[in-house]
Amino acid sequence: MRDDRQSPFRDAHTDRSTARHVPDTPQTRSAAYRLAFADEDFLCRDELRPVRLQLELLKPEMIMAELNITSTVVLFGGARIPAPADKDRARTQTLAELSKYYDEAREFARLITEKSKKTDCRELVICTGGGPGVMEAGNRGAHEAGGCSIGLNIVLPHEQAPNSFVTPELSFNFHYFAIRKMHFLMRARAIIIFPGGFGTMDEMFESLTLIQTGRMERVPFLLFGREFWERVINWHALADAGTISAEDLDLFRFVETAQEAVEVIENWEPAPPRDSIPGR
Repeated sequence: MRDDRQSPFRDAHTDRSTARHVPDTPQTRSAAYRLAFADEDFLCRDELRPVRLQLELLKPEMIMAELNITSTVVLFGGARIPAPADKDRARTQTLAELSKYYDEAREFARLITEKSKKTDCRELVICTGGGPGVMEAGNRGAHEAGGCSIGLNIVLPHEQAPNSFVTPELSFNFHYFAIRKMHFLMRARAIIIFPGGFGTMDEMFESLTLIQTGRMERVPFLLFGREFWERVINWHALADAGTISAEDLDLFRFVETAQEAVEVIENWEPAPPRDSIPGR
């Protein structure tokens, strides 16, 4: 949070500026002389990993707190799912067929953002990974509704930039997947899963595990596309094998349309948090 109290000490910005204008000598050119907090090479050392983890946790948290964002609706889904207008260029026929979910994600985000705007973009703010595909559709729907949306991007070996529909002051970039996933869930009041690949499944199963084990309160957890999800994951086989409990299948629901998803969220009745994992 912002601290408006006056400090009797010189602030860090002032000293950083002053340090740039010191006399040029062998001593001041030394890496050792740089202010530690302004020394990027120092901050990137392996020993500073705990500090970098803390910074990635704090920066988005502080910015969202300053903007009074109290809750989000999280959209996970495949980066490779094209917009319907681009489905003819999809690399597989299945991706072309899944393009309908781009429009559903876009419409869902638009509907949710209409509700978010009534709170001045403080509650139920759409949050995506900030990339292409379903993520772009979510940010696009929010943008078209005249609201704001969050993009939690991550540095990847190949070039990646946030999609153009993310609200600029809510466009974040991460080095650590783990901290990024924390920020997805810290304010989540609903989790929406669209068809996707490894990344989507990683996010889906981590979220489900947190809810299953009682580490996170139950929220609407909706999977778009029953046919897709039942084809790629044999949910009932997990329950039949006993590796999950039958009750765990109630942690999520399948939906097909944006309107259906919104109705589930609107009619959601919070369940009490779990004290134990069923079957143990």
